[in-house]
Amino acid sequence: MDSAFYSLQCVFQDEDATVLFARRLAQALGRAHSEILEKGLNLRLTGDLGAGKTTLTRALLRALGVTGRVKSPTFELVSDYTVLGDIEFHHFDFYRFESPVEFEDAGFRDLFGPARITASEWSEKAMPYLPQADIEITLDIEGEGRTATLKAFSPLGRTIVQEIAQ
Repeated sequence: MDSAFYSLQCVFQDEDATVLFARRLAQALGRAHSEILEKGLNLRLTGDLGAGKTTLTRALLRALGVTGRVKSPTFELVSDYTVLGDIEFHHFDFYRFESPVEFEDAGFRDLFGPARITASEWSEKAMPYLPQADIEITLDIEGEGRTATLKAFSPLGRTIVQEIAQ
């Protein structure tokens, strides 16, 4: 994954800044709606425990219009939502995986692809079975805030990250 062809770094001083970033990301996803319908979009969220992966995903789902309960998928492994009218959003948390084969055994591969956005936490626990990320967001704790590093690994990912940078 070190061959990312576009990257961006953002600093979030507090949770409000995370919410603002999630809104920018949601707007970029909305503008990429037709491409997501055609190809799908895979987000990979990395960072230590408490870095804000679930907080960011929750803020993103809210910005995409989800009004119901948004919970961490830590125990269910995946939480499902509908966003942008007709796109499935699957939020995965692989933290509890004992083996990457659990990804294949659970049939999770079927939740990736056209008309789907996936956000995966603890992705390394599902490797090598997890499909390639379009965008990886790495969150690092910096005092009370967070630093987010975005890396694009596909043309669609690059388009979205570039829009966020503007």
